[in-house]
Amino acid sequence: MDLLQKIGYRMHLVLLAVLGVLMSGCATRSAPVNLYDFGPLDAVSANSAVTAPAALSIAAIQVPAALNNQSMLYRLDYVNDLQPRSYAGSRWSMPPAQLLEQRLKARLAQAGTVVLSGSEGANTLPVLRIEVDEVMQRFSSAQQSRAQLGLRATLFNGRTLLAQKSFHQHAPAASADAAGGARAMAHASDALIDELIAWLAALPPPQKK
Repeated sequence: MDLLQKIGYRMHLVLLAVLGVLMSGCATRSAPVNLYDFGPLDAVSANSAVTAPAALSIAAIQVPAALNNQSMLYRLDYVNDLQPRSYAGSRWSMPPAQLLEQRLKARLAQAGTVVLSGSEGANTLPVLRIEVDEVMQRFSSAQQSRAQLGLRATLFNGRTLLAQKSFHQHAPAASADAAGGARAMAHASDALIDELIAWLAALPPPQKK
């Protein structure tokens, strides 16, 4: 093999190596991720029967470790209802507990409640603490699913327990995918929040400390 042939052979090997790197980069490039939240808050009718407390302090919502991230979780109940799964190409825009807390505060403010964080109003206002148990899209078949939301709400006046109640809501998904699950979860969260606000409004006012 003469000198020109050796140079040509080496250049061929270099080109193959560069091409391999480029191809591996294309193969590992991740697809764009779709982000979802609960959408805009609907306007409340002037004739709405939902009332709300005058003022309330809300502590940061607590969640199990599995929900402390942006994953959109689902279960294929018809395959294995013991196995939670997550969508590969879809995420919540923030952890679902934060979306729920944001929605709750906005809905309370919309209903006329003065809303403070737990640290701001703990000494003067009742404090609402929420523990989320479930934020899940559940498939009963490949074509049918529903969003399920569950939480436990506890109201304190200082260290005194005033009331506690568990809430559960579900809403059917219009499509068997992440987009359908996100919209259904928004409907479920709004229904649950209205139920929670009605419960708070029905409680006797706390005694002054």
